[in-house]
Amino acid sequence: MQTIDYGAFSQTMHRQMRAANLPLNGAIEVTRRCPLTCAHCYNNLPMSDRAATGRELTYAEHCRVLDEISDAGCLWLLYTGGEIFARHDFIDIYSHARRRGLIITLFTNGTLITPALADRLADERPFAIEITLYGRTRETYERLTGIPGSFDRCMRGIHLLRERSLPLSLKTVAVTINKHEVFAMQQFAEEELGVEFKFDAMMNPRLDCSRAPLAVRLSPAECVALDLADPRRMDEWSMFADRWLAPEATVEPTQDLYECGGGLTSFAINPYGELSICTLSQRDLYDLRRGSFQEGWSSFLRTIRGRKVTQQTKCIHCHLKGMCGMCPANGELENGNAETPVDFLCRTAHLRAYAFGFTVAAHGECEYCPGGSGYHDLMASLAALQASGATQAMPAPAGRLLPMVAHAPAASSCGSGGCGACGGHAN
Repeated sequence: MQTIDYGAFSQTMHRQMRAANLPLNGAIEVTRRCPLTCAHCYNNLPMSDRAATGRELTYAEHCRVLDEISDAGCLWLLYTGGEIFARHDFIDIYSHARRRGLIITLFTNGTLITPALADRLADERPFAIEITLYGRTRETYERLTGIPGSFDRCMRGIHLLRERSLPLSLKTVAVTINKHEVFAMQQFAEEELGVEFKFDAMMNPRLDCSRAPLAVRLSPAECVALDLADPRRMDEWSMFADRWLAPEATVEPTQDLYECGGGLTSFAINPYGELSICTLSQRDLYDLRRGSFQEGWSSFLRTIRGRKVTQQTKCIHCHLKGMCGMCPANGELENGNAETPVDFLCRTAHLRAYAFGFTVAAHGECEYCPGGSGYHDLMASLAALQASGATQAMPAPAGRLLPMVAHAPAASSCGSGGCGACGGHAN
């Protein structure tokens, strides 16, 4: 029997199905309720929120949606939250998804995993389980989550899954509270547990427009310092630049508002049965309680996907877009406008490029390019990184241009915890 590497299979499927406009990747938030109160979270609600509970899709509605998305061509499915196990019937919803042949990834904080749940997952194995670890020490973990005892419950969940040899990996979001323990978490995952680990420092305001999570967001210099402290991330950024290298003259800026897979090969469904282009974008919603998934996918999301840019911003011609993460959803959350550049993302991308020695091609009036109002401060940040020794181990990739693509290095993870439009959970 001929076999094929999973990564190659995934890439082949995405290339072939992109033109067919099939909804290969789905992300379903089963609830936004969570037993933790993390300072950085963009969508957590209290476990006791009766209003939220009452609005959530029922088990029967979940089954109908799963039937419809699988009939439409969905293959990869991410379950996220909130905390997925906050719903007592989640394991039954999950079982129905498996019966429909979906390749399922689970995002969880691990604190609600019991021996019985772990046994059920061992009997009905998912493709992958990702647990978010918020600190290596109890003090740091619980300072971020706000819940005494949550560290021990997370550790218990991790070990219950490892004991059953389930496909587990760990990740974290790097914030001011836990940045000093990121590499201790990495060591714990890789050396003590033997599982993969990834981290990300990208964060968003809350879906309810609160900017509270940004109080613990790292500075651009802190984000880049973490990149430079991790040889693998350095290599991945360099490989990223090499892979997507393109002469400036051949790059044609797109006029499409969306450059991700949202509405093209991916979709998201929130806990209340509302279909959107991704988990972060909640401005345009299609109610699956009133209409079918096929109608929402082929008509509603296709219309959203077809939108064109209306503002000629500095992002249009910027070769750093692949390092930046700017997208309409980020613009909506941070600025209230899908097309307004997010300053934090722009500053971080430019600083990363200067630190790695990538050439930043001219792309219009930009604060962080030579002559711009923020360039001097950015160079001061770069000098501070160099003085600290953070850039001493850097390769010398000077002169390379980054193309205009919306990708991130493999070491990164979507700050939202499940952006299906980015394809992060699918391959």
